[in-house]
Amino acid sequence: MPHRHHRTWVWTLPVPPAAIWPYVSDTARFNEAAGTPRYDVEEIARPDGSVRRKATASYKGIAVAWDDPPYEWVAEREFRQTRLFQRGPLTKLAPALLLEPTPEGGSRLTYRLEAEPRGLLGHLLFAGGLLDRMGQGLEQMIRHAGDFAAGAASMPFEYEPPPLPAEQRERLEGLTGRIAGSAYAHGLAGRLADHIASAQEVDLVRIRPRILARDWQVPVRHTAELCLEATRAGLLNLSWNVLCPRCGGAKAKTAQLDTLPQAAHCPSCNIPYDSRFAENVEISFSPAPSIRTIGAGEFCMGGPHVSRHILVQQILAPGETRNINVSLPAGEYRLRALEPGGETVIRHTGGAFPQIIASDAAILPAFDIAATPGDSIGMIVLHNRSRRTLTLVIEARDWRRDALTAHEATTLQAFRDLLPEQVLRPGEDASIDNLVLMFTDLEGSTALYERLGDAAAYRLVRRHFGFLASSIREHDGALVKTIGDAVMAVFADPQQAVRAALAIRDGIAAFNADYRHETATADRPVDAAIGLKMGLHGGRCIAVNLNDRLDYFGSTVNMAARLQGRSRGGEVVLSESLAADPAIAPLLDGLPLAHEAAELKGFDRPVPFVRLTVTGPT
Repeated sequence: MPHRHHRTWVWTLPVPPAAIWPYVSDTARFNEAAGTPRYDVEEIARPDGSVRRKATASYKGIAVAWDDPPYEWVAEREFRQTRLFQRGPLTKLAPALLLEPTPEGGSRLTYRLEAEPRGLLGHLLFAGGLLDRMGQGLEQMIRHAGDFAAGAASMPFEYEPPPLPAEQRERLEGLTGRIAGSAYAHGLAGRLADHIASAQEVDLVRIRPRILARDWQVPVRHTAELCLEATRAGLLNLSWNVLCPRCGGAKAKTAQLDTLPQAAHCPSCNIPYDSRFAENVEISFSPAPSIRTIGAGEFCMGGPHVSRHILVQQILAPGETRNINVSLPAGEYRLRALEPGGETVIRHTGGAFPQIIASDAAILPAFDIAATPGDSIGMIVLHNRSRRTLTLVIEARDWRRDALTAHEATTLQAFRDLLPEQVLRPGEDASIDNLVLMFTDLEGSTALYERLGDAAAYRLVRRHFGFLASSIREHDGALVKTIGDAVMAVFADPQQAVRAALAIRDGIAAFNADYRHETATADRPVDAAIGLKMGLHGGRCIAVNLNDRLDYFGSTVNMAARLQGRSRGGEVVLSESLAADPAIAPLLDGLPLAHEAAELKGFDRPVPFVRLTVTGPT
């Protein structure tokens, strides 16, 4: 009978469970800070579709091998895992963490550890006080995480980064100075350099602009532009990641859009999946190896930190029923298992959460997932009525919340300016469900050239292109191309598109006044005012490579162009569907609107639209 060692530690922390959970559940960050070496994982698909993860590592010269099964957890409450070792001084290691709220508004954290030694070395380790030393290290790290969550520490865990050699440090400083002088740095170049030099490797292997923006409390566009500029300078490397729609992992990567795979396979979930430009292709960054080298392998592969969108994950034996004491907020959830099989999506409206039932499908080893009405508020009941062990999952639908998707990145002006070589492969297109296209054109451009002369009118037109590009960029859009005196721009966010149109409309008077002031002379007329016509429409379109630049085609593009043709100087014309978007309606509140319809070339019935009429002089 193997000798088992048990130990339980309890600590009280000054913050509630929701505040401390992101750090104590980040097992990869925890292990790196604790000095645990990385390990390698081989993922082996079994005949029933499940995956065995075999891990190997070397700890102070001792070869270790174990099975690395999925963690079980309930978000903001608990996690546990059991590792079974084939080599090394242990046969079993089973940590478990539990968070409970205290009456004072803090947390009571209970950490339990069960371990079984193997051989003489294993028994000597425990006899020499291994668990006491582990407890001391755990307490120091957990209390530091509590201080960080309370705002009393600068990092979740104490961490000493590897020192940069003098040559790398000099290169980092030189590139940082160059980036700092760019219009795309937003005063953040030094902060990025500090992050690269001092952050844990778990934060650097996949630098995501949305996470940086949230941590630094700045707009996402600023961190995205900073990373794009740093890529051009050689400080960062860019990666296009094809994310698994289940676990959210970056299972296929490429440095160039024109080598982006059209499909991928997730060895962790053992499923194939497609590459979807606007849904699961993200842009991320990592330090250039000439600045800081990031090691290979995993600090922890399957903890709750890997899939933050998964709120409940539990391993149930065949025939097992388990009650989980947890309340989930109203919203949309997907119910499935880690193992490939059935799934179902539910909309929880509050009250008792549905019971989840897994049962055998007609063809084994497949299984079905169903939801039936729940009985108790604050309790979720899981049933595994199949003939196999299953890891049941309840996940929120916001698994892409930290991803800056390809269609968002490529609609930034900085992307087109800084990385023009990043295009789709020739002949390939990418379907995008929702983009907003803006077309602008000058009113009376022929008369303008006659009035000012070709040279002066051309300078004014070029200047107006700069005015438009600036406003488009400030609203997270990109100028796709100019067509004569006209401009085509694209936006991923409908709100930002309409905000840009309003800013352009409202700013044209100041643009004209500035130009008059700068060009006026005693013997020269200053009748140089321009009027802009604008049209916007949102919907599905395709991105293509045209003339070595990203371009967009489809009926959405045609509609926006035709609506611009219905505009008169100083007016913005929106498609009715765009104006009716719940996110857009507040922006139009109180503005002078006219609802109209007209026959447009290329459309077989009258098209309704909303005209924002002129509000002031130009």
